[in-house]
Amino acid sequence: MLRSTRAALHPGRLGTASLALIATTLAAGLTPMPSAGAAQPAAPRAVSRAADSQGQGSEPGGAPTSVTEIADGFTEPWTISFLPDGQSALTTERNSFKVWHVLRDGSKELVGRIPHSVVTADEKTKGDGGLLGVAPSPTWDGVTDQDVFFMHTTATGNRIAKMRFDGASLSDYTPVLTGIRKARDHNGGKIAFGPDGYLYVTTGDAWVPELAQDKESLNGKILRITTRGEPAPGNPFGNHVYSYGHRNPQGLAWDRRGRLWSAEIGDEKYDELNLIKPGKNYGWPACEGPCRVEGMTNPKHAWRPAEAVPSQIAVVSNVIYVSTLLGSQLWRVPIDGDSDRVGVPRAYYRDVYGRLRALAKVPGKDQLWMATNAHGPGKDKILKVTITVQE
Repeated sequence: MLRSTRAALHPGRLGTASLALIATTLAAGLTPMPSAGAAQPAAPRAVSRAADSQGQGSEPGGAPTSVTEIADGFTEPWTISFLPDGQSALTTERNSFKVWHVLRDGSKELVGRIPHSVVTADEKTKGDGGLLGVAPSPTWDGVTDQDVFFMHTTATGNRIAKMRFDGASLSDYTPVLTGIRKARDHNGGKIAFGPDGYLYVTTGDAWVPELAQDKESLNGKILRITTRGEPAPGNPFGNHVYSYGHRNPQGLAWDRRGRLWSAEIGDEKYDELNLIKPGKNYGWPACEGPCRVEGMTNPKHAWRPAEAVPSQIAVVSNVIYVSTLLGSQLWRVPIDGDSDRVGVPRAYYRDVYGRLRALAKVPGKDQLWMATNAHGPGKDKILKVTITVQE
């Protein structure tokens, strides 16, 4: 593993798993699974096959075949979320706290900044807090429903907030869920409405690994909440928590069966793609990648950090696409029919567009919108990736 490269991208990350493993495992009452009669998990694949940037589109479920520029002039866009009519999207910028309204034709307009936002920084790095996820209400129409939700970092912690968007500008800031611990990084930040109409939120462990195993903490979790910030009905522990044992999840998407998938940035060994089920423990900090600790849920795929550091995900034709930061490529991970398995991943556009973060499926189209990241002030772009599906 390229430790120096990964450390440069996320300073201070190395060693947190090894420091926390023994104490957290004992504190949580976890014990290693007995080896007798137990099969050793298959080693995670770290496929590094980079496809030609134009692709061929011959894969089952389709594959990327072309990339065109939609819009430019962004600075570190963090997420893209389409409005319910599918004709335009909202895009956030992490460090400027700006929100852009971007139309399908690439025209864009600044519609506001999120108040009370701060960046997370120290002497060596600016961190990964700030303005993160955005999720319009599923029934947003700009008139009878103007609600749009954001996750951002404030002076007191990370929070979910609501604003009104009439199609032209943002107004009326209201906190919805507070008390999510912040840190220089490990802030999570993705939010999205699920098929059930509730808001799902990824939170990082805020550099306190044991919080991921504390079911009363909001950190190191995927949360499921109402639009008022209350625990959604049917949550497994009767609180905000939907799943736990997460380090720094940043991607959320649902497949054709309505199942939730998440991408998660790991520590020294592996990054993960997880199939999320309510009440399940995804292992951090006792596990990173596949492991044999009783009660833990293994990822469906794991990458070595040099290949990934995954950020966001989208599903097109039962294929999961994963944007990556350190890997600087787009991963294609096919779901094996309607099973819980995935096929062999394939990488596209290695080092062609640099770091990639924001990613969204274009409603009604076999297309993705994908944004570059950290190219410099005003130099990031939104790209359209066309997925060709063979009939």
